Amino acid sequence: MKRPEGFDRRPPEKAPSRAPERPSRAERPSRPARATRSAGAPWAAETPRQAASPRQAERPASPARPRTPRAELHAAQRRRKREERAQIRRFTRAARHRRIGVLAGVLVLASLAGLVAAAVFSPLLALRHVVVDGTSRLDASVLVDAVDGQLGTPLALLDESRIRTELGEFSLIKSYVTELVPPDTLLIHIVEREPIGVIASPDGFRLVDPAGIVIETTLTQPEEYPLIELAEGEDESGPGFRSMAQVLLALPSSVLAQVSTISARTMDDVTLTLEGSAQRVRWGSAEDSDRKATVLARLIALHAGDGPGEYDVSAPGIGIFHRD
Repeated sequence: MKRPEGFDRRPPEKAPSRAPERPSRAERPSRPARATRSAGAPWAAETPRQAASPRQAERPASPARPRTPRAELHAAQRRRKREERAQIRRFTRAARHRRIGVLAGVLVLASLAGLVAAAVFSPLLALRHVVVDGTSRLDASVLVDAVDGQLGTPLALLDESRIRTELGEFSLIKSYVTELVPPDTLLIHIVEREPIGVIASPDGFRLVDPAGIVIETTLTQPEEYPLIELAEGEDESGPGFRSMAQVLLALPSSVLAQVSTISARTMDDVTLTLEGSAQRVRWGSAEDSDRKATVLARLIALHAGDGPGEYDVSAPGIGIFHRD
């Protein structure tokens, strides 16, 4: 039997097997594209991720996915709530402004109340000093002692009626004005009564002011004041005294210094006598006393050395001197 050619040849020896080398990442073949499926599109192979080219970056974004009816409902509800809040703010703006104004007013009043309370009750504003001025006949220290019972009282709580009662005991005081000087001083401005004449009485000579208030009683007649002669049965409250007081107040100081006595049987019959002469003045009523005083001053300047006589100024604007 004939053998085929090469049958008796030995097969070549196999080279020792080696583990195949793992190719590098760059040499690896790309994975097969994974099939993806977009909504409403057939399956498509997925390409490897690559950096977006400038042309791809400029492409417009895909349109937003349409909202569902529930999302539309929620959006409409949110819009309605925003509009309602805007309308509420619009129609309540005046009320808010009023509330702000009321709150500001309350804060201001509270601040003022706090300040007033501090001024009224603070011991830092308590009375510690009393100062009296305007006195000539009165002793200022006596007046200070009369009102010092309120020392230590806050200035805002001083008792004015008590001060009025304490100062009312002094007949020489015609009027007074109090002034608070923080933090601790009370000023009292005194206006004393001005005497106009002297009235003879069984007790002596009473120095009186235009209101008939007795300022002082002395045993001897003061020479610087005229003697007021009241009609029988009349006192300082009568009409005759009021007429004489009005005349004395109208006389200029140069003429008043020459008046020795003044009398009035009635309110329309005022008569004066001048010191150091036998001259008299027929005044009449107390009406137009200022005008009569001006005329009398001119007559005395003209006839002071003419001897005894009478100045008649009873008619306003007319003056006559009658020699005795």
